[in-house]
Order: sequence, then structure tokens, then C-alpha cells
Amino acid sequence: MIEVKHLVKTFDGFRALDDANVTVPQGAIYGLVGPNGAGKTTLLRHLTGVYRQDSGTLTLDGQAVWENPAVKTRIASIPDDWYYFMQAGIGEMMAYYKGFYPRFSMERYEKLKSVFELNEKQPIRRMSKGMQKQAAFWLAMSCMPDYLILDEPVDGLDPVMRRQVWGLIMQDVAERGTTVLVSSHNLRELEDVCDHVGIMNKGKVLLERSLSELQDNTVKLQVVFDGDAPTLPETLTVLHQSVVGRVHTIIFRGAQHDIEAALAQFQPVFLEAVPLTLEEIFIYELGGADYAVKDIIL
Repeated sequence: MIEVKHLVKTFDGFRALDDANVTVPQGAIYGLVGPNGAGKTTLLRHLTGVYRQDSGTLTLDGQAVWENPAVKTRIASIPDDWYYFMQAGIGEMMAYYKGFYPRFSMERYEKLKSVFELNEKQPIRRMSKGMQKQAAFWLAMSCMPDYLILDEPVDGLDPVMRRQVWGLIMQDVAERGTTVLVSSHNLRELEDVCDHVGIMNKGKVLLERSLSELQDNTVKLQVVFDGDAPTLPETLTVLHQSVVGRVHTIIFRGAQHDIEAALAQFQPVFLEAVPLTLEEIFIYELGGADYAVKDIIL
């Protein structure tokens, strides 16, 4: 389990992390989402021991990461700007990783050759961005980590390779109990693979829940009233409301059954719940229409 409590990190007077709290259950795929500059990458760099927090605690299975080599051997990370030696090929980086990770599996490394089909001797710097990401996954997954920390992990991969990589990750979660923390702006993709989600903004984690709980607690309804739209009860929390013709699309926070019961008193002509995407939940949790795409007059 990953536990982050009251984490604070300041750079030149700017609080990149401001009392951040995160709990990633063991064996979960946890999606960390938020706008640019929210503090996601800074948080991940603390989890991999690159940064040391100003205050707060950060533990993996109850052990601190900072200057703890034993814990770091259980973590594999693929940052957005993956590091490799300038002249190194995959084979040379494999030898380097093997020296750091006692559980590095040559058997798995050989098996993954048929998945990634890359030239082990070609300098990584001469590979395309997508090929470099494949090389990073090849090496990281051969380390047999208990924790996989990913920052925009499939950026640059083609659709087939994206599906292949996610398949490998989910196989490790199912068979080995690997815990995965992934930060990405591709919310549609996270929706397919994550079972827990945390939403960050301005250095704080605004909320974190299982994806099913998050979707159950945010409801999108399309309603047609007989006549003018009534004033909704103050007991209902409306995140966003729009109207096209007679159809009102309203996004509420709360349980669907309670919201539908409250609207029933107005005897709507039509009432239907519409599935919410993770992207819509993300937008409305960060301020509704104020965070949506704005029209620009030039």
C-alpha cells in the first residue's frame, strides 16, 4: 500500500504540493489526474525517492522511500522523460538495471523480446519516442517490481502497442499483485484500466475514490419538464446545467435514486440517466463550466 499524508514541497516559495494526501490500495491500478501544474509529477518523484518532502510522510508498506535502497528495489518507474545513457542500447541498459534490481528476471526479459521486437544493440537515443517507451516498459517489467510508477506511460505508442502494454500491466496486477500508480491526461484510457482515481489540483488531492464510487456519486440526467423549468430544491447539488430546446442536461453530485426521487415531484415528461465519463467527472469536479473550453474572441 502507498500512503501519502500531508505532503508539502516548496520550490522557491511556490508550493508544488500543499498538504497532499493519497492512499493507493495494494494490487490496485490507481489513476492520478489533474490539470497541468497540479503537482502530479512532483508527487511521483517523491514516491520514487527523487525528491525529499519538506514535511509530511510518504511510505510504501509502512517504509519510507527516501534513502531506502531496499524499498527502491521494489519500485520500477517510467517517467515522462525516461533517462538512459547516451550511447547505450537496450542490452546495455538491461545489464545496468540487472545490477540494481535483485529480482530482475532474464527469463521475462527474453520472453518480452517477442512483444517489443526492438534491436537491443541500437542506441536508444536513435529510436523514435514510441520505441523508447517500448524499451522502457521492456526493462521496467523485467525488474519484477511490486510497485510500478508511471507518468504519461503510453504517450507516443500506437494503438496496438498501447493495448499490448496495458494488457501486460493488468496481467501483472492480476497474477503478481503489482500496485500501479499512473498519471495521465488520457482520461478515456484510464477509465478502461483504473479501479481507483485521485483528482489533483494546485498541489492538493481534491478527492480519491474507487472509479465505481466516483461514478455512482456523480449523476448526469436529461430531463424534459411540462412547461417552464422549475426551481430545483436547494438540497440538490448541481455541478452543471445546460439546455437544448426543451431538454435540460443536469449534472448532480449525489445518489441517483435520491436525485430522481426529488425531481419526480415536478412530474417531468421525460427523465433519463446518462453515463458519465471520467473526463466529465474531472471537468466538473474542477469547477464545472468554468473549467471547460472557453470561447476566444480574436
